[in-house]
This record gives sequence, structure tokens and C-alpha cells, in this order.
Amino acid sequence: MSEPIANAETTVLVTGGSGFLGGRAINQLLDQGYRVRTTVRDESKSPAVREAVTAGVNDPDLTFFEADLGNDDGWKEAIEGCDYVLHIASPFPTAQPKDPQELIGPARDGALRVLRASLDANVKRVVMTSSVAAIKSDDGPPSTEPLTEDDWTNPDTPGLSPYAQSKTIAERAAWDLVKETGDEDRLAVVNPSAILGPLLGNEDSTSLQIIQRMLDGMPAAPRLGFSYVDVRDTADLHIRAMNSPAAGGKRFIASGPFLWMTEVADILRDELPDEGAKAPKRTLPKPLVRVLSLFDPAIRALLPDIGKESHFSAAQAKDLLDWEPRAINETIADCGRSLAHDR
Repeated sequence: MSEPIANAETTVLVTGGSGFLGGRAINQLLDQGYRVRTTVRDESKSPAVREAVTAGVNDPDLTFFEADLGNDDGWKEAIEGCDYVLHIASPFPTAQPKDPQELIGPARDGALRVLRASLDANVKRVVMTSSVAAIKSDDGPPSTEPLTEDDWTNPDTPGLSPYAQSKTIAERAAWDLVKETGDEDRLAVVNPSAILGPLLGNEDSTSLQIIQRMLDGMPAAPRLGFSYVDVRDTADLHIRAMNSPAAGGKRFIASGPFLWMTEVADILRDELPDEGAKAPKRTLPKPLVRVLSLFDPAIRALLPDIGKESHFSAAQAKDLLDWEPRAINETIADCGRSLAHDR
């Protein structure tokens, strides 16, 4: 990374600063001496966000702008004069909507709104947060090899979740736009898997809710698994993609190993004997999961992934950007400890 003195002359906008990943990206940028701007939909949230994201930072240079992905107001002012934009804001509901357009429209239109405004303002690079949901498709037989940045989800796959559709369509739209304008080198995309790690404030996410339920004493875990990555490492990868000339026009998978939920529970109990003592030891039979899904929208949204296993290669991020994610046991332990002590 650059020296803080040089960074003090560089302004970065982070969209979605009140979120789990957005807040961590702001914190790391401030700690490295950057001038940072962030957007919030409601400025009344700014004091709480500021308190969280400036934790441990001396003399943070942070400015808030009110802007919503659903309309143009505020984006020109927020982006004007910025050197870089990290577009992290995107809807991620606990329960999937019945109408996929409730997610697809805001994700696609918001990404294009931010990207167009950034290109118009001559921003050097936009780093957009997508997801491995735009890489992992259920269209066809399971892959025996780790998926890479060359893989794409087919948004027309029957039964594909609205979230996966929204991330795929939004990312495709962003790449189409920069190809049309000849600005591919000014866009880089990070595709994270399920993000865990310590909290800065009262952030929330589906991944964090899974860990919280385990700590609270979930009696048994469904046969569900995810590839996990640390929020600190994911924010670091965004900053590396922002700074590196080699990152322009490329996607970068941010992912660690695949773990079944029972394996995550084992790590919680081993690493946190007190806080993780209630983590489940048994696997919930699929028929019972279906029954519970009738009463719990969060479980219902995960039904299509029961028993499925996917692996992702982060080799491109490691080779091109010298990205070195921490051990997953550390991530899970730090996440569990943060949830148990800070809430």
C-alpha cells in the first residue's frame, strides 16, 4: 500500500458506509490516511456510522453525503473531486422477495447510476462489489473444480434466487457499460463469498445472523455450507484492486474454504469454549428444514442450497494483487467473539 502522506492527497468515495463491508473499507482507508467520503440514505444515521468506522483512527478525514441508489439526487456532489469509488452498497435481504425485480432493479440501476456518475467525474477507477452468486450457477452438473472469474451464473436458470439474479445482472450491466464507453480499465469487480469477521458497530448481514443463531443455541444445523471470507480481507482486496494497475478490467474472487454449518459450529466450540458452547452438534434432517421454512423466511430462502457444495479459486487475487487472506478459524472465532461481546 502507499504511504499515508501520499494517501492524504487521495479522495475515495465508499457507497454503503453503514454496511458490514462498507464500514470496514472506510475504517481501513482512514487508517491508511486517505480522505474518505461515504453515502447514507438518511443523514440522521451519520453520527452512529462515524463513531463505528473511525474506531482506532487518528484524525479521520470523513465526509458524509446523502444519496440513494434509487435516484440521481446527491451522486454528482458525492463523486465530484474523488480519485476512486468503491461501490459496495447493494440490497441483501434476509428473505428473498416474491418479485425478483424488487432486487434486480435497484441493484442494476444503482450500479449503473454510480458507475456513470464516476466515469463522468473522471474517477480513476471504480471497484464494484459483486458476489460469488454471480459466478456460481446451478445450471448444469456440479463442478468438480474450483470456479474462477471466467465462470458466470446464468440469470435465467430456473429456481435461481432473486439475490443471485440481481448480482449477476448488475455486474453484467456494469461490464457492458464500460465496454461501450471504452473504459474497461477503469472498472474492477470483487466477488466475495459469505463474509464474516468482527463488527465495528451494529452492522447486520445474513452471514452474521447464521453465526448469531449458532451462538444463541440453534439445536441442529441444516445441511448447508458456504465458502467464507473475512470482512477485513475483503475490504483489503477492494483497496488493492483500487490501487493496482493490474486490476483494471478484471474480476477478483474473495473466498476461503467451503465449510458445512456443522463444521463452523465445531470451530466456534473449539475456539470459544464459553461463547460457543451452545453451537449445534447435530444436522437437521431436510424434511424438518422444509417444515421450519414455512415459518421462517430466512430458512426458506436457503432451501435451494441444502446439500450443495461449491468451491472457488482466489488465485487471481493472490497472484496479481498479493492478497493473503487470514485463516478461516481466526475469522470465525473473531466473528463469534464480536457478536457475543458487542451485542
